[in-house]
Amino acid sequence: MSIDGSHHTVVVVGGGQAGLAMSAALLRRGIDHLVLERHRVAHEWSTRRWDTFCLVTPNWQCDLPDFPYPGDDPHGFMVRDQIVDYLSGYADSLGPRVREGVSVSRLRRHGDDGFELCTSAGTLTADQVVVATGPYQVPRVPRAAERLAGSVMSLHSSQYRNPDLLPDGEVLVVGTGQSGCQIAEDLHLSGRQVHLATGTAPRVARRYRGRDVVDWLADMGYYAKTIEEFDDADAIRFRVNHYVTGRDGGRDIDLRAFAREGMRLYGRLQDIEPAGPKGGPTATFGTELRSNLDHADSVSESIKDSIDAWIAARGLGVAPEARYVPVWQPDDDIAEVDLEATGISSVIWSTGFGRDDRWIEVAVFDGRGYPAHRRGVTSCPGLYFLGLPWQWTWGSGRFCGVGEDALHLATRIEEMKHSGVGTAVRWITGPPTRFAADADEDWVAPRTVA
Repeated sequence: MSIDGSHHTVVVVGGGQAGLAMSAALLRRGIDHLVLERHRVAHEWSTRRWDTFCLVTPNWQCDLPDFPYPGDDPHGFMVRDQIVDYLSGYADSLGPRVREGVSVSRLRRHGDDGFELCTSAGTLTADQVVVATGPYQVPRVPRAAERLAGSVMSLHSSQYRNPDLLPDGEVLVVGTGQSGCQIAEDLHLSGRQVHLATGTAPRVARRYRGRDVVDWLADMGYYAKTIEEFDDADAIRFRVNHYVTGRDGGRDIDLRAFAREGMRLYGRLQDIEPAGPKGGPTATFGTELRSNLDHADSVSESIKDSIDAWIAARGLGVAPEARYVPVWQPDDDIAEVDLEATGISSVIWSTGFGRDDRWIEVAVFDGRGYPAHRRGVTSCPGLYFLGLPWQWTWGSGRFCGVGEDALHLATRIEEMKHSGVGTAVRWITGPPTRFAADADEDWVAPRTVA
């Protein structure tokens, strides 16, 4: 059925977990809608994740509206293909409302009370629109990457699949967010010599005092805490995620242990000088390796402190556990590395993603180009965002919290459908909140950013 010239009460742009959750929430209320996905459902999970990728949060947190985790391992961690199957099954349960292979190139106001969307399948209109395109749209690679010689493979973390697809030789991974640390581990376990440029990303223990730390934090109410309960909301949104892994049943990622086993750690990548008469391209690093490792450990231990306090306050009979003791300390920071002389044949940029909202021709962005909203509701009546990190809670950009945000927006959409523009305007109370474009990664000195 052609969508060209059609009209819908709601159009949802994006068919990932956020868009699908929005569809389920609208179905509950019987609201006519259409979901437009430019690729296939779960495309990002299937094409931008490496072969051994798995969730870092337990399966029980996969709780999309009307589609909770269906497996028999709630405390395990789904691998990439299982995630794809989970989302594909969710899309199938929603019926024909999801249209795959349709990209939206333009969104603008249409008359006084609606929107026009120009797509690869024609032009359609809608009373209301939900933008659920996700936070990880445009891979970010610093301009310094252009200085690498042709003999050095340079790729973004979204392009990495497995060690066998890289040329022979050593590998430099830039960034210690979740992706950088897990890719470094994947390469290290395969026997590759890994060089890792660290940043200020914190880490978290996988388990403590007999339980997954996520289970403790859930009981403590951390995941229900809203962004408006923090005094430093902007800082919260821009914080780098804690690194940990669900691989092989879940475990800590301890960079010190990797270094003891032969991985070479550095401070922040400062710059890359092009190849010259004295050698190949040279990477220069900062001198904060020790402080980066100490900071990551201190954050992990502070989380344990909060768990200890919560257990003590409730008088729970949980056995204590010995605390972490650093297993390795850096001697001196290495300032320069000649990539060619060292044998580094590949550089993997775990440097995050940005958004591309140029197709949205509606004035709902702040001075930095981020969507301004309050819990996904913008100042433009009928236009919403869904799936932004910390849109409302920690889980807003994840399987565990995006459903609650979708149900909230469905209520607002229904109220506006029945009450008109005035109601929508009253929802915008207090200062709008911002979205951090690449809060997953921490990687490189600011002066090298494109």
